[in-house]
Amino acid sequence: MFGLLESIGTGGPIIAVLIVLSVFSLTLIAVKTLQLWPVTSGADLRTSAIEKFAAGDVAAATSQASGGKAPADRVLSYAMQALKDGYSGPPLMTELTRRGNEEFAQMNKQIQFLELIAMISPLIGLLGTVLGMIQSFQELELAQGAANASVLAGGIWQALLTTAAGLLVAIPAAVGASLLSSRAGRGAQCIEGAIAQLMLVHEHNPK
Repeated sequence: MFGLLESIGTGGPIIAVLIVLSVFSLTLIAVKTLQLWPVTSGADLRTSAIEKFAAGDVAAATSQASGGKAPADRVLSYAMQALKDGYSGPPLMTELTRRGNEEFAQMNKQIQFLELIAMISPLIGLLGTVLGMIQSFQELELAQGAANASVLAGGIWQALLTTAAGLLVAIPAAVGASLLSSRAGRGAQCIEGAIAQLMLVHEHNPK
């Protein structure tokens, strides 16, 4: 444990920056996972609500859809109410598309920060390595050849530590961003599927 802390300490401010980025990215992954957990839920609830809508019980269908926790439930509930109020055609589809895009943007919100961390962390680590190597060779020059190989090797591994740290920060951030983006995409598919099913039912049962 003390050896690890000592190694981290040798990385200087670069390691400190990477630690901050790591804590931020892991916290963001946890928060977004909780936020996106329900986005694909409620398929049976939506199917039941659409069946009630088809049977003419629009009030019950709308109430059931609005009780869901997924973005698809909110858009579906609005669509049912809009159809009940007499809206249809391109204007309604334009509004549903807008609402769907808003929900998708909300699901994707802050994921770009994970992508940014995944991109810049290795570069920050590499910067630390380059600066460390420069310092090591400067010390070697000042020693005027008196430094032995072990001293030089020690300086090099300390410099390389920041590159390893950068990768350790970037990999979880990249994996998290990919998985969260994929889940947001599935949430968007749920919205599209629910609206398509509702419109199909409405076309066959316009009254």
